[in-house]
Amino acid sequence: MIFIQNGQIDVLDGAFVVVDKSGVRTHIPVGSVACIMLEPGTRVSHAAVHLASTVGTLMVWVGEAGVRLYASGQPGGARADRLLYQAKLALDEELRLKVVRKMYELRFQELPPERRSVEQLRGIEGVRVRETYKLLAQQFSVEWKSRNYDHQKWDAADLPNRCLSAATSCLYGITEAAVLAAGYAPAVGFIHTGKPLSFVYDIADLYKFETVVPLAFKIASKSPEQPEREVRLCCRDVFRSSKILSRIIPTIEEVLSAGGILPPKAPSESVPPAIPNPEGFGEVGHRIAG
Repeated sequence: MIFIQNGQIDVLDGAFVVVDKSGVRTHIPVGSVACIMLEPGTRVSHAAVHLASTVGTLMVWVGEAGVRLYASGQPGGARADRLLYQAKLALDEELRLKVVRKMYELRFQELPPERRSVEQLRGIEGVRVRETYKLLAQQFSVEWKSRNYDHQKWDAADLPNRCLSAATSCLYGITEAAVLAAGYAPAVGFIHTGKPLSFVYDIADLYKFETVVPLAFKIASKSPEQPEREVRLCCRDVFRSSKILSRIIPTIEEVLSAGGILPPKAPSESVPPAIPNPEGFGEVGHRIAG
C-alpha cells in the first residue's frame, strides 16, 4: 500500500507514473501494490484507473494523512454470487448472529456469552474496547481521555487520537482492498451497519488490536513532529512483516462460513476475484497448517 499526494498519476509505456509540478516522474509498480491511497492534490487519468482495475489494485481517495476515506475503486470486478451470499447472511437475523458470534470469538479468543443478541454483543465489545484503550495508554505512558475528537478540527485533536485515526485508516484501506478483491460488498456489515464501509470495519476490527492500535500508542508516546507520517511508515512495515493481506481473505471466508450455509455457485461467465484463493489438496475450507 502506498500514499500519493500532490501529483498527476498517468500511464507511460504501460506503467504507472506520478508527475509532480516540477515534471519529475516516479514509477509505481502497480502490479505489486494492493492499494493506492490518493491524498489531496492528486489527479488521476482515465488510463491510470483502467490499468489499476486490470491488475486488481484498489484506488482509495482519502483526506490529508489518510485520516478520512471518501471513495474507492473496485479491483477485478465484484461477483454477484459472493454478494448474494453475504447479503443473505446479513438479512437473516439468525444467520447474522452466528457470523457476529464468530467475529467475537476470533477477536477476543474466547466464545461469546450464550443467548445474547447482536446489540448486546456489540455493547459487550464496546466495553472491552474502551478498557483496552486505557490499558494500552497506561502501558505506553500516554495521557488518554477517550476515543473522541472533532473531525472538522483535525489539528485540534489530541496526539493519541491523531495517531489512532491515521493507523486505523491504513488498516481500513488494506482491508477494503481485500474485501473488494474477494468479491464482497464493503457496505454490507454484520456488527457495523448503515455505513459505506460497515463490513470493512467488521473485518478490520479482528486485526486492529493485534496490529495498528498498539503501534499508534507507541508512536504517540514519542511525540514525533509528524505523527501521521510516522504512523503510516510503521503500519507499512507491520503489514509487510505480518503478511496481513494474505490473511484477511481467508478470515473473511471463515467468518461468513460460520453462518452455516453454502455460498451459491458462480455462473460460468462470472468474473473471478482479483486475488483468488490458492488451490488446496482438501475440500473447501480446509487449510494445511504450516
